Amino acid sequence: MEADESPSTKRQTRPRSIVFCILLAAALYAMIQAYALLAPILLSFILILLITLAINPMISRLRIMKGGRKQATSLALMGVFSLGALTIWASAEPLTKAVTNLSDQLPSYWERIQKPLIKMEQKGVLTEEKLQVQVRAEIASETPEPIPGEALPAPPIAKPTPQADVSNKPDKGEKSLRSGFTNIILDMFGQIKGVALSTTQMLIVLVTVFFGVTFTLMNPRPVFGALFAVVPERHHAQTLTIMIRIAKFLPRWAGAMLISMLTIGSLFFLLMWPIFGFADAILLGLIACLFSAIPFLGPLLTLIPALLLAIGEGGMTPVWVVLAYLAIQALEGNVILPLIMSRGMKLHPVAVIFSMLVSVAAFGVLGVLIAVPLVAIVSIVHEELYRKRFLPTVTDENLDHLARGVLQERKYLKS
Repeated sequence: MEADESPSTKRQTRPRSIVFCILLAAALYAMIQAYALLAPILLSFILILLITLAINPMISRLRIMKGGRKQATSLALMGVFSLGALTIWASAEPLTKAVTNLSDQLPSYWERIQKPLIKMEQKGVLTEEKLQVQVRAEIASETPEPIPGEALPAPPIAKPTPQADVSNKPDKGEKSLRSGFTNIILDMFGQIKGVALSTTQMLIVLVTVFFGVTFTLMNPRPVFGALFAVVPERHHAQTLTIMIRIAKFLPRWAGAMLISMLTIGSLFFLLMWPIFGFADAILLGLIACLFSAIPFLGPLLTLIPALLLAIGEGGMTPVWVVLAYLAIQALEGNVILPLIMSRGMKLHPVAVIFSMLVSVAAFGVLGVLIAVPLVAIVSIVHEELYRKRFLPTVTDENLDHLARGVLQERKYLKS
């Protein structure tokens, strides 16, 4: 009887498995086709989970003091709003002054840029005229002299050219460096619409993340319970281990990032104070503090507004700004990052760069915010799922030994 039931059971389950595969393939195809629309939603959800896990230890401590997660979350929001209001108040006057100075200096900047372009254009025209004279002389010298008594060939009859056509004919020097530079400027202004749309999308994502984190912190259990509801029951223990390791990593990373941002912003403020004064130094310090959260590109973005202000001041100010920037970068690379960010976070720079490229390609500019956590999460998942199953006896020393063999180091060859 059992032998008769088993084939029938296989025949019943087989069509269901095929249908399931077809539906799964159709769902994956639909997701790929609609990824441009789903990417902001997916990024918002990932950011909500990461920020919630990063802030959760602080909310848990406040909950013990205040008697509930809602009261603790409200207190944290009041602190965030107070800090934001203080930042806007401190940066409003310096920012207005900087924009005013830049708008006043913009015509003089444009003249400075145009003068060398006009000189280059005039030199190009003169060089072209000299070349034309030389070519005419070479053609005249290469033309054979007429033999006496031989009839000269009739000159070609030139077709009359209307005066209107001659006047409308474009000049050769019209496509010059100056006109090319002007076209570049016009093209840049033509991209304003695309930039505005991207900025609007970024603001929508940030607002969504803000409210999502707020409501999740008030009641996070249903959200994380839904994640376990997607995982089969036999994998719940392993999933719990992975989530616990991620939940322990994120607060440590967020704290180190916050300390690093405050340190870099304070250094930038202290070095810019003697150059620009107190008001502008506060603005530049805040910009440096915010942009330092972006790996590798943040320092370059920090230098741009400082250089714009330095050009407005004139003189040796740009040189001092560049020297101060180099000093901050030296301190960040040799002191701040090794002491703060690298302690307890063994993240290779190449892995961070690759993660940043993948995140930006998948989610846009805001994807850079999840680049560093993504490296750590992938590393944790690799250790818990792949390494424990396929490399159970391989240690870090074994991997280092194999790497030395690839590099053909002497220590490996001796061993």
